Amino acid sequence: MKIFVAGAGGVIGRFLVPQLVKAGHEVIGTTRSERNRDVIRAMGAEALPVDVFNREAVFAALRQVQPDVVMHQLTSLGEMNFAENARIRVEGTRNLVDAAKAVGVGRMIAQSIAWTYEPGDGPADETVPLDVDAPMPRKSTVDAVAALEQAVAEIPQHVILRYGMFYGPGTWYDRGGVMAENVREQKLPATDGITSFLHVADAAHAAVLALDWPTGVVNIVDDEPAAGTDWLAVYAEALGAPEPIHQPGANRGERGATNAKARNEYGWKPLYPTWRSGFGLSE
Repeated sequence: MKIFVAGAGGVIGRFLVPQLVKAGHEVIGTTRSERNRDVIRAMGAEALPVDVFNREAVFAALRQVQPDVVMHQLTSLGEMNFAENARIRVEGTRNLVDAAKAVGVGRMIAQSIAWTYEPGDGPADETVPLDVDAPMPRKSTVDAVAALEQAVAEIPQHVILRYGMFYGPGTWYDRGGVMAENVREQKLPATDGITSFLHVADAAHAAVLALDWPTGVVNIVDDEPAAGTDWLAVYAEALGAPEPIHQPGANRGERGATNAKARNEYGWKPLYPTWRSGFGLSE
């Protein structure tokens, strides 16, 4: 297939594009960075400079490529620019979806997140509603995710991947990442909040498999949702950092998510089933 990957030079894209190329697909990847254009080409894909906020440029790119599938892996999380990330989810997704519809793209696979569910007991499955009644600032994230998912659902065949919290190379939790630095300086307390993690290699692998998955939303998280009081100590030890400070309590919606649908219905198996082993890897 001819696959248009928006955000091909990002953390997921760098794992995803080589897998798509190896599988025999023709891959065209977008980036706003001149440096990433060379990275995309080195992975065996064609590189297109496209700013997702430039609606005319997005339409022109889709008209030029005429892809079979659009993969939406755009974020601005590497720079921790949360306002721009929300804008990507709302405005950027709108531009991608409208351009895809204009050229007759029948399938889209998009990155979402698995920690915007309503509060409740136990890990959330895909039937749990998004937390649209959340107070600010959480509401801004939930609303942006809802806008992304509603737009993507306009494509006849679509798979929305609700990813867990990324760790691995190039992420906040990489050995040189911002979270690692915070843990070394004991700035990140161990709370009772539950997080579902996901290694970036598993995120990319799921996106490749999603080419053949049925339409709908699916949680892509590891097997072990965990409280900060459990995972943070393991992470700190892997970094050789001091023991984290315990801070009782949790933020709204910190309940984790279950991957039962992906595992049982789609046959997806994470390469890194638990953060316990993943954190200990040399990254």
